[in-house]
Amino acid sequence: MTAATTSPAAPTGGLLRHRDFRLLWAGQAVSSVGSNVTTVALPLVAVAVLDAGTFQVAVLTAAAWLPWLLIGLPAGAWVDRLPRRPVMVTCDLLCALAFLSIPLAAVLDRLTVWHLLLVALGAGTARVFFETADQVYLPVVLRPEQLPEGNAKLQATQTVSYVVGPGIAGLIAQLTGAVAALVLDAATFLVSAVCLLRIRTVEPRARRTDRSSLRRDIAQGLRFLVRDPYLRVLALFGAACNMGLTGYQAVLVDFLIRELRLAPGLVGVLVAVMSAGGIVGALLATALARRYGAVRALLLGGALAGPPALLIPLATPGVGLVWPALGGLLIGLGVAIGNVIKGSFRQTYTPHHLLGRVTVSMHLLNYGTIPLAAVLAGALGARYGVRTAIEVMTAWLALTPLILLMGPLRRRRDLPAAPAAS
Repeated sequence: MTAATTSPAAPTGGLLRHRDFRLLWAGQAVSSVGSNVTTVALPLVAVAVLDAGTFQVAVLTAAAWLPWLLIGLPAGAWVDRLPRRPVMVTCDLLCALAFLSIPLAAVLDRLTVWHLLLVALGAGTARVFFETADQVYLPVVLRPEQLPEGNAKLQATQTVSYVVGPGIAGLIAQLTGAVAALVLDAATFLVSAVCLLRIRTVEPRARRTDRSSLRRDIAQGLRFLVRDPYLRVLALFGAACNMGLTGYQAVLVDFLIRELRLAPGLVGVLVAVMSAGGIVGALLATALARRYGAVRALLLGGALAGPPALLIPLATPGVGLVWPALGGLLIGLGVAIGNVIKGSFRQTYTPHHLLGRVTVSMHLLNYGTIPLAAVLAGALGARYGVRTAIEVMTAWLALTPLILLMGPLRRRRDLPAAPAAS
């Protein structure tokens, strides 16, 4: 049985009338808001409550992404063997418990930087399994022709969360302290779990294989990625882009508080404004790909996600904040366009029985550079100053769109519907 045969027929009126997609969408929207509250709240707790240094704050970001390097590949093979919805629900519940432990430790006066690091590492581990399962689960809920609209809606709400989450974090931190914001994140994971449990779509039974074939399963996913000229270039671009993107973001809160002397509330507002371009990008991505071709839209997204990063280090107090705001807006616009197009392409192009392993193989490259970038940015900030660290990482990000000109992309208007026959 294929994934397409398990999904209900498309209701009249598009995915807004698709009950199971609405539940999946609502759960992810709420959880994304909570996660982006934590993106600002966790470093605020480290800096404002525990007086952590620049390198320690950057290591917090690294810890959240390190699991992609440690367990990413076997996680993809495991997800291809397991029912995806129970995996996602379990991850939600574990994350809720992890983030609730921080305010509890603060109340007991036992909170430390090591505690924050362990929570970031544990939540990051759960995220590896959740995101991999989610990418495979969406084609179960939706039919192939519905995936572009579904991915666009999910990407749009995710980018809305990039705007709403930091703003909420800054407001809560200003009023009650950054630790309280983490209670909200824990609650959003519980809402996500409830939404997932209410989905009715019957998932195809996962294939059963013996444990000895785990290495072979991992190798199949890697081999498909390495041999495919389109996925290979997209994975390399994602890895390089995330290196610069996460590098400057890992020290951005520290830069805004210590270098520019901004209040926590204003930090949240500025980070929210910098993320707002992603909303427009997610809404435009499908229309741009349809009108001008998926590859051309992808190249446009890359151009917007790269060079505008050079505006961010120009930040100064007062009117000079317009530069990081503008740079972040354009970066968010470009990243969202690329994410929608790449996500839909991977889900429809890759054979479904390989999708979990191919997805996590790409994520290993895309996300595996993030902890390295965070540690590098933190080391540069500690040694040469946080502004220098941001200058180096944004300069790298500005150059990354050149990778998209490698391979067959520069000669095409649209992406292929299926791999070429061997």
